[in-house]
Amino acid sequence: MSIVLLAMSACKKDDYKRDGGQSSPFVDMTTYDYLKSNRNFDSLVKVIDKAGLKDAVNGDATFFATTNYGIADYVKAKKYQKSLQLGKENFDFGIKDIPAQELSDSLKTYLFAGKINRDQISLAGKLYNSLLGAIPNVQYLIKFRRSTLEYTQYLNYIDYVTYTKVIGTRDDTEPDLNAIPDNQKDKAVDVQTSGIITKTGIVHVLNGNHRLFFNGQSLGN
Repeated sequence: MSIVLLAMSACKKDDYKRDGGQSSPFVDMTTYDYLKSNRNFDSLVKVIDKAGLKDAVNGDATFFATTNYGIADYVKAKKYQKSLQLGKENFDFGIKDIPAQELSDSLKTYLFAGKINRDQISLAGKLYNSLLGAIPNVQYLIKFRRSTLEYTQYLNYIDYVTYTKVIGTRDDTEPDLNAIPDNQKDKAVDVQTSGIITKTGIVHVLNGNHRLFFNGQSLGN
């Protein structure tokens, strides 16, 4: 089974597609070493190191990986919040300034025990607890989102792997989506590259527009 690359409009956030020439899904490296070898994950590796999660990432696990762009916006949002506390804008701030425990707990929500590849995923989807463990009122849904609007010249449809943070009940089972309060709506993101098989686990690369941890704080000016 080959890696499924999801074509998107050309922009810098889709630079990861440059390895799209790879025809085999197998990578002869551990998950951590694979991420460290790819410049699109430089910031993610820094987060993993600060969080102390190298061993967890290298375990028998499935990892939904965020690219540099999503981490840059996350750090920018955190810096802006800090600037409001300090009352100043010009100061040094980066991944090194975010508490390790905060990063560890949050990053574990992208890690799932065992190998969850495309042949274990369905349109109906399945709810999982992440490596963070059971979270009150929260689970993670891994499923396909079928699109018939793209690739119509070559395929009848394409199934996007989707990673969703489910808050309470699944939104797709509710009779009226408009009745769901904003703070109770599920948060979903498509995978742009799925099914990378490393020596230790599976990597799915999230859309470059995804901000780490679904952070929705202001970026400031």
